[in-house]
Amino acid sequence: MASVAIDDYLKTIYHHTEWQTAKITPSQLAAKLGLAPSTVTEMVQKLSAQELVSHRPYGPISLTDAGERRAAAIIRRHRLIETWLVREFGYAWDEVHDEAEVLEHAISDRLLEGISTRLGHPRFDPHGDAIPDADGHVDREPFVRLDEVAAGHTGRVLRVSDSDPDLLRALEAAGIDVGHTVTVTGRRSVRVDEGNLVELPAGAASLVWLSA
Repeated sequence: MASVAIDDYLKTIYHHTEWQTAKITPSQLAAKLGLAPSTVTEMVQKLSAQELVSHRPYGPISLTDAGERRAAAIIRRHRLIETWLVREFGYAWDEVHDEAEVLEHAISDRLLEGISTRLGHPRFDPHGDAIPDADGHVDREPFVRLDEVAAGHTGRVLRVSDSDPDLLRALEAAGIDVGHTVTVTGRRSVRVDEGNLVELPAGAASLVWLSA
């Protein structure tokens, strides 16, 4: 099996449980990868045989310790590259994902560690996602998703999903990016840094995670 294909599966499974606890199902994995369910089923069986995932027929999929280490390693590459592109080359945070997808498979381990050193060994990428260290460990603090908290909750923006570049740009324009403090004032409205009241675009609240 091609290494890139394996990495894409492991990354997707890893991502699914980073910011919530429910394990990914085969149908969800197929949807996220844009593949036929039969294709995913066959691949999951192969990954299971390699002891990279744990899976029973029709049940959810989880990473084994070996699978998680491999997923963390490729995610470390991706997120360090995203951070490097933003800090060193002036990329916007909505522009880096596709570039990192290509470069994560191309650069050497030596260059990757050189990038990490130059950046000061960052713990988070521009979207607030944790960058695993060289051993695969990550640091996170308790979090809640913006669309799941009641009015009155105040928290720092810990993470903004990069799944929708248009919404990323809209949130940034409104001042809702990593590190800012927001107070939830309504179903789709927040106050940013005790200042402006902002009406969120449709769907944006589900892309933002706050400190609990």
